[in-house]
Amino acid sequence: HNGVDLRGILRAAVTNAKSGSVVQGGSTITQQLAKNLFLSPAQTYDRKIREAQLALWLEGHYTKNQILSFYINRIYLGAGTYGVESAAQTYFAKSARDITLAEAAMLAGLPKAPSTYAPTQNLKGAQRRASEVLDNLLETGAITPFDARAARQNPAEVINQNTDSDLGYFFDYAAAKAKALTGAIAGDIVVTTTIDQKLQRDAEAAVAAGLTVENRLKGADQAALIAYDADGALRAMVGGRSYKESQFNRAVQAKRQPGSAFKPFVYAAAMEAGLTPQSRFIDQPVTYDGWSPTNYTDGYIGPVRLTEAMAKSINTVAAQVSEQVGPSKVAALAMRFGIPNVSSYRAIALGAVDLTLEDLTGAYLPFARSGLKPTPYAIAKIETLDGAVIYEHRREKPNRVMSKRSAKYMNHLLYQVMHSGTGRRASLGRRNAAGKTGTTNDWRDAWFVGYTPQITAGVWVGNDDYRPMEKVTGGTIPAEIWKRFMISAHQGLRLAKIDGAYPAVSYASEPTLLNFYTDV
Repeated sequence: HNGVDLRGILRAAVTNAKSGSVVQGGSTITQQLAKNLFLSPAQTYDRKIREAQLALWLEGHYTKNQILSFYINRIYLGAGTYGVESAAQTYFAKSARDITLAEAAMLAGLPKAPSTYAPTQNLKGAQRRASEVLDNLLETGAITPFDARAARQNPAEVINQNTDSDLGYFFDYAAAKAKALTGAIAGDIVVTTTIDQKLQRDAEAAVAAGLTVENRLKGADQAALIAYDADGALRAMVGGRSYKESQFNRAVQAKRQPGSAFKPFVYAAAMEAGLTPQSRFIDQPVTYDGWSPTNYTDGYIGPVRLTEAMAKSINTVAAQVSEQVGPSKVAALAMRFGIPNVSSYRAIALGAVDLTLEDLTGAYLPFARSGLKPTPYAIAKIETLDGAVIYEHRREKPNRVMSKRSAKYMNHLLYQVMHSGTGRRASLGRRNAAGKTGTTNDWRDAWFVGYTPQITAGVWVGNDDYRPMEKVTGGTIPAEIWKRFMISAHQGLRLAKIDGAYPAVSYASEPTLLNFYTDV
């Protein structure tokens, strides 16, 4: 063909019409290369027309071997690998120049479904697919029956290299970000990311240590972690227990409800509206148009200050605060902090909004920056092979999304969570830190998001199928993972103070203090 196979397109159209669904594609390798190099994955007629035009152009300027070389050196082949050389090194610990026929057949079979057939997670499936490739090679006379039999008797095996495979989550994320930043660019590029290899190892170790056999028996099967520095640079990302087992990135792709980890935005809106950490509310049954929020624990404790309400994560007080300020103002503040598409209805007071760990953790950055909001980023620079800069992140002055006064008040509130509240297990001792726990109904999701002046990090624990856990709250496994990571991540960093990080006096203890001072 000359770039577009009209007979192939017609054959695929007939087959798909008969089956009632898309079971066969009509694109040539040249068209797929054109799509990968120049176009978005959007399924539109306009894109298909442009794809065909570019395929004809490629065929007119390059040989078939060159086009095939371009294609196989850029295509995704599973486990975070792009191109046959990267795949050969990842799966077989050798160059693509040195692989056997069995290994070559396995690589050739991956483009059909790289995530499904990746031999790191589905070796038998990859070997069956390689056998189909050998059948095709034998049918076309590319190999002899003796070659095919030898390859089947000695199928390809994956070499366990004990590499940091979970970095694959970040590689996939960075590749997508780089493509979005550069658009349609032909040729190879060099992408400089913000990842910190030491912090990445710390993050992977913390997640692995948190998902023990004991904790997994409690139903905590997956976890994710993401961390930013004070400028918003993404320094560590773990998207799940094992990238080899699942390439689904729970840090950026899984939309879940944050529960009480959303409450800081409710209280921040209240601080901006004139309330203070000392403002008093009553923990008691409340009902708003048929909605009656309840606390995590049974019973009510009566009068409390907001410091105590935040520390103990009292739902009835959060609901009252949201009602007093207005759900629309809470939603507006949350979006100003970086959470997309927040609807202004009453239940957002308790975190009834779908978001990702990336969204939530990035939205905590203004708390760590005294009300300034740096834009989170993962790509520092993109260059061509000859050094021409295509993109470079520019450090711009962050926008102020909250007053300094309100930021200090929020630090004071969130410090109580780790000092005497639901996040005590995450305490970093002498190092100032603040954060918030979150747990959703039936313990389906557990969160901890917190910060120091240097690092803001978030942790999610749960299951892909929304299966409930056994009373796993944000103050248990997520807080422990967060603490383990933050202790390692802060090695060598100075002890930095958070403005407002000091213990609060609870409403209940005021009479005792008053008597003490009277006696003095």
